[in-house]
Amino acid sequence: MSDTSARVADSTGNWVDTLAPQWARPYLRLSRFDRPIGSWLLLMPCWWSAALASGMAHDIRGLPLTIVLFFVGAFVMRGAGCTWNDITDRDLDDKVERTRSRPLPSGQVSTKEALAWMAVQALIGLVVLLQFNRFAIATGIASLLIVAIYPFMKRITWWPQTVLGLAFSWGALMGFAVTFGRIDLTALVLYAGAISWVIGYDTIYAHQDSEDDALIGIKSTARLFGAHTQQALILFYGVAVMLIGVALASGDARWPAWLGLAAFAAHLAWQIVRLNIADGALCLRLFKSNRDAGLLLFAGLLVDAVMRAG
Repeated sequence: MSDTSARVADSTGNWVDTLAPQWARPYLRLSRFDRPIGSWLLLMPCWWSAALASGMAHDIRGLPLTIVLFFVGAFVMRGAGCTWNDITDRDLDDKVERTRSRPLPSGQVSTKEALAWMAVQALIGLVVLLQFNRFAIATGIASLLIVAIYPFMKRITWWPQTVLGLAFSWGALMGFAVTFGRIDLTALVLYAGAISWVIGYDTIYAHQDSEDDALIGIKSTARLFGAHTQQALILFYGVAVMLIGVALASGDARWPAWLGLAAFAAHLAWQIVRLNIADGALCLRLFKSNRDAGLLLFAGLLVDAVMRAG
C-alpha cells in the first residue's frame, strides 16, 4: 500500500503524512496525531479547571507545570483512547468511507501491535499522572472505566455523545483534584457544563457519518436530532454556557473570566448560525473550531488567575 492510500481520508497533508518515519506513521495515525483536534478538545476542560482552581487558591506557582503536564497527558491518553476505539471498531470502520483507511481496517497494523502501542501510551500517561497528589492520581485512574466502555455505546444508545462527554470533560475535575486534593461543587458544575459542550460539538462531528451510520446501524445524536440539530445545539450550548457561568460565580471569578466566557458563548452561537448538516466539510470545520472556543475561555480564566494571585 502506498503512503498516499494509507492516509486517513480526512487528515491528508499533515506532519505525520509528510515528516514522520514511514514505520511510525500507522501508529501515529492510530493515536490521531495526524488529527490533533481531539487532543486539544480533551485538554480544554483540564486547562479551564487548572486556571479556575488556581485563581480560587490565589496561587499560580504550580500552574505552569500543571498546564504542561495536562498537555502531555491529554495527547497521550487521547492517543491511547483512540487506539482502543479503533481496536473495538475495526470491523465497523471497514464499512464507513471516512474510516476504512484507518490503520487497523486497512491492514497497516495488526490488533496485537495496536494493543502494544496502546499500552505504551497508557504507561506514559501513568508517568504524567504520578506527578500529582494521591487524590488526583485516583481521580485520573477512575476515568479509564468511561474510556473503556465508550466505543460500545454507539451500538446500544442514541446518546453515545453523552458518554464521550463524561470522558472528554473529566479534566474539569482534574484541575481541582491537583490544586486542592478534592472535588467540590464548583468542579462538578464545570464538569457538567463541559459535558453539555461536548455533546454539542460531537453532534456536529457525527453528521459527517450519519448516512453511513444509518446503513450499518450505528446510533448517534446526529441521527437522533437530524433536521432539528440547530435547535438541539441551542439547548446544549446554552446549558454549557450557563453551567460554566455558575461555576465561575461559585469560584468568585473576576471580569477577565467572564469576558472569556462571553467570547466562548459568541463562538458557539456563530457555529449554530453557520451549521449546515448536509455539508460534511463545513461540519468538520465547525467541529475543529471548538478548540478556539475553548482557548478563548481558557485565556480569560488564566488572566483571572494571574490577577487574583497578584
